[in-house]
Amino acid sequence: MKCNVGHTDRVLRMTVGVTLMGLAGFGITGPWAWIGIASFLTGVLGYCGAYSMLGINTAKK
Repeated sequence: MKCNVGHTDRVLRMTVGVTLMGLAGFGITGPWAWIGIASFLTGVLGYCGAYSMLGINTAKK
């Protein structure tokens, strides 16, 4: 997997992911918030399958 997620994008994805997982974990939102796991993982790994299919690359060359 080639990195296709840039630094700012990664930080935002991880922040949103942790926030959503925290909200779900504390029961503030419904179980749908566990989708934050996907956001967090794409931030950590630096690879987004959707970006790959759409031809988007926010990582510096």
